[in-house]
Amino acid sequence: MLKQVSIYAENRKGTMQKITAVLLQEDINILGSVTNDSAEYGIIRMIVSDPEKTVQALEKAGYLCRLTDVLGVEVEDEVGNLNRLLLALDESNINVNYIYLSFNRDSGKPIMVVSAEDVMEVEMCIAAKGFSVL
Repeated sequence: MLKQVSIYAENRKGTMQKITAVLLQEDINILGSVTNDSAEYGIIRMIVSDPEKTVQALEKAGYLCRLTDVLGVEVEDEVGNLNRLLLALDESNINVNYIYLSFNRDSGKPIMVVSAEDVMEVEMCIAAKGFSVL
């Protein structure tokens, strides 16, 4: 199980650079990220090298943040592997809230970051179906 940092930020020029500047200053590495925006605000979701330190630093800089549990599922870099993962989840009647890509710096393999309602249940389901969960 991974800790994901969700950052709620205004959708304005320079916001992402200001956030990454805070992380640079704190020596925090971004391992995976996805940004969803609306007209005025966006949610930046990140897997980082130190989630708790990230939240502290960004809240000090005035950002609203939240830590949530997500799964990192390592897959082979082959055609159809995301489909196989999603099929395994569907067969187990698990709804995926969202999914985004990262990669394992040690193995070089893709990691699908998965958000679902009951992360512990999803972790057991995925492991039972032969997937490698981080």
